[in-house]
Amino acid sequence: MTSAVPGRPEHIVVVGASTAGHAAAERLRESGFTGQLTIVGQERHHPYNRTPLSKQLLTGQYQAKDLALHAYTPLQATWRLGCRVLGLDTTRRVITLDGAEEIGYDGLVIATGVHPRVLPGTPMHHPRVHLLRSLEDAFEIDQALGHSTSRVLVIGGGFIGCELASTCRARGLDVTVIDASATLLTRALGHELGAVVGDVHRDAGVRLHLGTGVSGWDESGRVLKVQLEDGEVLTGDTAVVGIGTVPRVEWLTSSGLDVTDGVLADATCHAVGATDVVVAGDVARWPNPLFGPTPRRVEHWINAIEMGQAAADSLLAGAEAARPFTPVPRFWSEQHGVKIQSVGMPTLGSHVRVLEGSAQSRQLIASYTEPEPGTHGPGQPERLMGLVALDNAARLLDYAPLVGSMIATDPSVPNLTTPAHTA
Repeated sequence: MTSAVPGRPEHIVVVGASTAGHAAAERLRESGFTGQLTIVGQERHHPYNRTPLSKQLLTGQYQAKDLALHAYTPLQATWRLGCRVLGLDTTRRVITLDGAEEIGYDGLVIATGVHPRVLPGTPMHHPRVHLLRSLEDAFEIDQALGHSTSRVLVIGGGFIGCELASTCRARGLDVTVIDASATLLTRALGHELGAVVGDVHRDAGVRLHLGTGVSGWDESGRVLKVQLEDGEVLTGDTAVVGIGTVPRVEWLTSSGLDVTDGVLADATCHAVGATDVVVAGDVARWPNPLFGPTPRRVEHWINAIEMGQAAADSLLAGAEAARPFTPVPRFWSEQHGVKIQSVGMPTLGSHVRVLEGSAQSRQLIASYTEPEPGTHGPGQPERLMGLVALDNAARLLDYAPLVGSMIATDPSVPNLTTPAHTA
């Protein structure tokens, strides 16, 4: 097969059989690319949706087959699954696989995602200590939870940890969440709304040990023992570690690309320093002009799909004609029956205000705003960086179009970040 459009690549390789990689491959075919398409994945599975791994898969609502991603356009791809990519040579335009096998390309999509971060000293060799990233991980955790007679220890208060805690309670298990931050979901929601989510978990029977990290493990007895930095010792028969992720860039260390916290790309998703390489999904660090010039990574399912599509468009258009990728990020999570939704980039805002509802009712809309330089003061307009809703999806849609714009601030609405309000 050759490309039907002069100037387009003849062989595109997608590294990462992921949500972003799948979206890129599908968009390439939708856009009329008829050349050779090769998709390389480290897992043995075809692309699947990872978001239900900590939720519906573990509660029995979904089976593994329900997670498969389906293309609405025939991909006509060569699949290289169960293959580990070891290197990239952008000058020769080849990737290297296990066994020194090389695959040439004239267009490359990097969509290798992330892998779980592990604390030094964590006994990952222990059969009752788990990570959650893949289907196999979820199957092992499901089996472990089925045999749990004591507490489940969840190390990490981000989305994976919080959703796992909710799932454990739905299965009738005792669960304790440990996080070094003073609140849950701090990186995504900030301390103010993170504290509200913490109350939701406490009300559901989750034990929280916040503001203290893990200092050691004792795996010698019949139960796991976790030593905390504050001196307390917790016991459990299953532990799941979910303390964040690390971009999968180890195979790119000799490529010449900037792989500091992901692969650096420009606003059009092209890897900086390689015009025939684009980057998509959790592994990409790029500047979204809607939120300033700073390159950032966004680890959300919707962004992975949209960025995969944008990266494919940019690769076919070429570096000079490609358009910037300027999404308004969106995500959602359901924990103990409370739906948490967000638009924009809330943690870029230093002022948090409840626009509607209340923390007590667990139904609210909160704005995250940032003053423009030289405009500080009560009542001054501020730029809306993001919004978070708890059980208020309809009203969130009404506010969402305002993200990125300057909005009026009502001095009578307390700023949740002020000491007077949080005391």
